[in-house]
Amino acid sequence: MRKLRKFQEYLDESLKNPIEAGNYLNAAYEEGEDVFLVALHDVAQAHGMTTLAKSTGLQREGLYKMLSKKGNPEYRSLRAILDSIGLSIEFRPKKAA
Repeated sequence: MRKLRKFQEYLDESLKNPIEAGNYLNAAYEEGEDVFLVALHDVAQAHGMTTLAKSTGLQREGLYKMLSKKGNPEYRSLRAILDSIGLSIEFRPKKAA
């Protein structure tokens, strides 16, 4: 009998891959700010908040707060988080309707 993994374990493992994390964040960004912050929290959690705090120079508690649904990360903090997990921000034209 095959052992089933918990969804969170699968998500964490997937989001450690920069391509998967980038696709996940892009899809969330299209849905809006609240969804994007939850997705960014998921990606950060997959990489480990303590590890992320050390690599970004941000406080662990501050990471949790800024990545909450009511969070409002500054550009500098967002950039530090993305740099730490191997992602960058890219702008592209919207698709024509």
